[in-house]
Amino acid sequence: MFLVGLTGGISSGKSTVSSLLRELGSPLIDADVVARKVVEPNSLAYRRIVYHFGPEILLENGEIDRQKLGQLIFVSEEKRKLLNSITHPEIQKEMLKQILYYFLRGYRYVVLDVPLLFETKHLTRFLNHTVVVYCDPTTQLLRLMQRDQLTQEQAQQRLAAQMPLNEKRGLANHVVENSGSREDMHRQVLGLHSLLENSMEFLTVRVIAIAALTSLGGILLFAIKLLVSH
Repeated sequence: MFLVGLTGGISSGKSTVSSLLRELGSPLIDADVVARKVVEPNSLAYRRIVYHFGPEILLENGEIDRQKLGQLIFVSEEKRKLLNSITHPEIQKEMLKQILYYFLRGYRYVVLDVPLLFETKHLTRFLNHTVVVYCDPTTQLLRLMQRDQLTQEQAQQRLAAQMPLNEKRGLANHVVENSGSREDMHRQVLGLHSLLENSMEFLTVRVIAIAALTSLGGILLFAIKLLVSH
């Protein structure tokens, strides 16, 4: 099995591409979904967040108020680093569990949908392919203004807080161009899906796994023979 990283930027269309890949049958792990799961009430990350940021960041039902927490870390680099130090290890452990699940079920590859793939750099060394969903800056700005009902200045501030898509495009192996029509984007996703489905890269990991199991079996057999002979 091999791993594929999928990323993009705000209003670039990454979520649409992610949904299309799911519809086509690609196994996909969404880092945002995992991030919400690991901070559910009474989890380790939840307790640490409440300890460091205080109960005022909780909703009435006991869940973390993501908007209020987001406002706190947006204005403080120190608090953002603290939150990341709490959540990132838990997110990585949960993603690893899900990757192992797909591996054991015999899937050839898994797509990891990670918004901050190139910013954090924690996963890139494990990926065989990286895909960025790109759209030109003007299109991205207009989409963000329309989607979130923001002024141009507000939208520009949000975009300025992210790594530019042009920079991400230069780091990726594959680019899904999403400045045009949905039909064109859909055609590109179909091509990407076909490329992944037909890749033989999964064989390397399976051969290594089989070799490891065979070696382990040989060691166990040798140990049994020694015990029986004595």
